[in-house]
Amino acid sequence: MTEPTSPYGLSGEGIPVAPSLEPSLKNARVPLVTAVLDGRTAFLGLLALGLGVVAGYLADVLIKLIGLVTNLAYYHRVSTSFASPAGHHLGWPAIFIPVAGGLIVGLMARYGSRAIRGHGIPEAMEQVLLNESRIPARITLLKPLSAAIAIGTGGPFGAEGPIIATGGALGSLIGQLLSTTALERKTLLAAGAAAGMAATFGAPVSAVLLAVELLLFEMRPRSIIPVALAAVAATGVRYSLVGIQPVFPMPALSAPSGIALAIYVLIGALVGVASVGVTRAVYWIEDSFERLPIHWMWWPALGGLAVGGIGYFVPRSMGVGYDNIQSILSANLVGVTLLTLCLAKFVSWAVSLGSGTSGGTLAPLFTLGGALGALAGGLIAAAFPQAGVDPRICALVGMAAIFAGASRALLASAIFAFEITLQPLGLLPLLGGCSAAYLISALLMKHSIMTEKLARRGVRVPEDYSADFLDQVLVKEAASKRVVTLDARQTLGEARAWMGAGAGGATHHGFPILEGTRLIGLLTRRDLLEAQHDEASPLRDLIHRDLAVAYEGHSLREAADHMVREKVGRLPVVDAHAQLVGILTRSDLLEAHAARLASSEKAERSLVPARRG
Repeated sequence: MTEPTSPYGLSGEGIPVAPSLEPSLKNARVPLVTAVLDGRTAFLGLLALGLGVVAGYLADVLIKLIGLVTNLAYYHRVSTSFASPAGHHLGWPAIFIPVAGGLIVGLMARYGSRAIRGHGIPEAMEQVLLNESRIPARITLLKPLSAAIAIGTGGPFGAEGPIIATGGALGSLIGQLLSTTALERKTLLAAGAAAGMAATFGAPVSAVLLAVELLLFEMRPRSIIPVALAAVAATGVRYSLVGIQPVFPMPALSAPSGIALAIYVLIGALVGVASVGVTRAVYWIEDSFERLPIHWMWWPALGGLAVGGIGYFVPRSMGVGYDNIQSILSANLVGVTLLTLCLAKFVSWAVSLGSGTSGGTLAPLFTLGGALGALAGGLIAAAFPQAGVDPRICALVGMAAIFAGASRALLASAIFAFEITLQPLGLLPLLGGCSAAYLISALLMKHSIMTEKLARRGVRVPEDYSADFLDQVLVKEAASKRVVTLDARQTLGEARAWMGAGAGGATHHGFPILEGTRLIGLLTRRDLLEAQHDEASPLRDLIHRDLAVAYEGHSLREAADHMVREKVGRLPVVDAHAQLVGILTRSDLLEAHAARLASSEKAERSLVPARRG
């Protein structure tokens, strides 16, 4: 028995190909090297471009479909032009139009697909996390149709949520038809969702960020590139259809002073508190509907009754409300009128969404946040005119901050508010206000409006995206360098006698088998003890599986994945010359993690005195 200790040779820069270096390793299986980009990424990019174009036109179709339903329901005319229900002259009978819309949506949900209920993003997240990004094909048709009926009959939702959900469903469908992997389907789903948002608002960068923060749960080039291409294509379609002007144009803003900037951050924090209240209210209402002694199919009709009743007294609370957002950002809605709209929109939207109808959350949240920001800004500007606070910036910050606090999509919220207004001087207040809202929301509420429903179902949604620790450590840094080997010419009887004597290294669970200096295989302790061969059989005859090895330059992630694929608990480690230099076991992987945890805990302990001081 030998116990050689081989020093490391080359640094492992690059992974050599075994056949050209050592005949004994010609058939050895080595870990797959993770490529940053490959041909599949280019293929997905091309698919995403086409998906973005289709999603861009689908967004236009859905908006026209909403316009058609609105015109039929409230104005008794056939037109696809976008119209607000607030201008109707039907009187009290209009109260029952949202009830009829809710009844139709309930029937579609029961006999079509229950997945059309809600605002779409949590449902898409659930498919990503639990169902390998497989969304049923019928959702591609039922979701936009149900949303058009719900919104067109006065539902207080934005068109963007259903468009995002429809784009995601279309991307998932394409992935299923082409037999892609789960990761590729997730990328296509996120690409479709981002394309839907970009097509609605002409906001491609924030659409990509939203996909990263809420759907991809990663930030890798192989997924971001297709998503970005889809968003670009969808935005290009929007430009060709409606032009390049911002969705919500604002008068030119001025650079904030230091005091004003601090106030904008404070407003973001206050709106963050409001986002917590809004989220809890929505789920409290949803829980209340769950306790009703009637089938859930009827709930959207009850929600529609609340929408119609509130809309009778505050017509502005009905429909998508993009005109309300424009008026808030332009400071054309102020005082009691603004406060009344805020309260009416909140109650109408929360009850309707809690009832399980089909609609989105972005536009209602923007209305609520913008109104709260404008109200707070107006009061501060009146009380402290020397502070230089602009109520319009306060409205912009409030609009983005409430979404950042409710959804925990920090970067998407800040960049989105910039892209829809194209006011660069608002970026600094936006970043500060959204960060404050996110902080307050995370401290006061464990889950967001997007993840609460999933958490209740026992689904854990990742929130922190960091580089894989195992991917940062090379095999040569963690492998055991003292390797106990056995000679291929030794007999089974000799090996068993050696193990029985308990000599150094005899208690190990795996032994590389050498023929001279050549590595030809690996036998485990169990292989040696349970072998049915004759005691005089050489160990080379006991080797019954192809050799699996790792090179020094592989990462621990690549090696760990290789262990799983090969169903082994240890890998011989070879250098660039295919010479055995170590062995990597599952214990070595755990020790690498233990070292990371010890270093992190030591750093945390070192901060304790400073914190106390």
